[in-house]
Amino acid sequence: MTDVLRRGRASLAFSFFAQGVAFALLVTRIPAIQDRYDVSDGLLPAFLAAVPILAGVGSVCTEHLVKRVPPSHVLRWSQPVVLLALLGVGAGDGLWQLGLALAAFGLAVGALDASMNMLGVSLQHTYGRSIMLGFHAAYSLGGIVGASLAWAGAHWDLALAVSYLPVVLVLLPAALVGSRWYVDGSGPKEDAQASDVAGGASGAGGAGVGFKLLLPLCLVMAIAYIGDSTVSNWSAKYLQDVLGSSEQLATVPYNVYMVTTLLGRAVGDFGVRRFGAVAVVRVGVVVAAAGFGVVAVAPGAWVGMLGFTLVGFGLCVIVPQTFAAAGRLFPGAADVAVARLNIFNYVGFLIGSPLVGALGDAWSYRGAMLVPMALVLVTLFYARSFASGPSRYGDGHERPRTADVGRGSNGL
Repeated sequence: MTDVLRRGRASLAFSFFAQGVAFALLVTRIPAIQDRYDVSDGLLPAFLAAVPILAGVGSVCTEHLVKRVPPSHVLRWSQPVVLLALLGVGAGDGLWQLGLALAAFGLAVGALDASMNMLGVSLQHTYGRSIMLGFHAAYSLGGIVGASLAWAGAHWDLALAVSYLPVVLVLLPAALVGSRWYVDGSGPKEDAQASDVAGGASGAGGAGVGFKLLLPLCLVMAIAYIGDSTVSNWSAKYLQDVLGSSEQLATVPYNVYMVTTLLGRAVGDFGVRRFGAVAVVRVGVVVAAAGFGVVAVAPGAWVGMLGFTLVGFGLCVIVPQTFAAAGRLFPGAADVAVARLNIFNYVGFLIGSPLVGALGDAWSYRGAMLVPMALVLVTLFYARSFASGPSRYGDGHERPRTADVGRGSNGL
């Protein structure tokens, strides 16, 4: 690998890290944000739902934007907007200012997530081996750092602006400097020519990306984030209200979950290179489903934490491999495929938490944990969608030939 690619990989990993920090600082300080702006319990869900909805809009806009400018340009300018919007959330004093800051954050996050994963898929293709899990490991590390900084801010009762400002002052210039070394894949012209070949018979969808072929991966992405949002939003409440833990112990599962996603992703690329993406995803699905099962039947808090730990180890491999699979399925239109797939990240996030909450209230929270377990197991039916391509990837699995992709012979 050349120094250009190494610098490109390192700078992109830093972008994933910075995004993990920013997102964790936002979601872990929601109670403080609610108190600062005096947002009622009835109004808070509307503010929170607006972020993933607008992020989906940002992802759709990015799909069209990258036809005219490289994804690196989108990432270079969307990341500063995310960081400045985070600072805006902490510095405002009126509901309209909170709404404006969250709207900017949501739109920019959609563009940021889409463009980061576009560059990641492109770099993996250039490297010729699995490296996507490493980028998402950097995101998990950023989430741990962000959550730790949020804990420190809450512990010392710091104002939101005081907590956010030093982080933005460090990450913003570093991200701008690092953006000089982003590495794009082929340009729009080459992608368009290749996508004519890759998508010829794939039907409607534009740029050679047939929705029928992409749909299984979209479902997998949504299911993964239903599971992720279940842990993010309900693990603390479940441990405290259902399993009888203390308030302090109830904060542990999410931190453990983030650590396990980091560890799993840090070694996941080696597993993909050795055993192939299909095997790694299948193992991840089984482990995640087993984790939800353990949570549902746990007799006490420590067994419940073991279950959430298993969920983290299982789910952590699915999302990065889903983006990578979309890039392999549509090699000539990977940017478009990634942007459309990224929308289902937010779909799963929007569905997961309300679904578990409604089932928990109407039935039981133990029973509600069986729903993400069953949904995660559905991914097994689509595991062959993760099959790697020809020997270029060095994993011993054959990729569908470009002409075959258009005929739907991708193993679905």
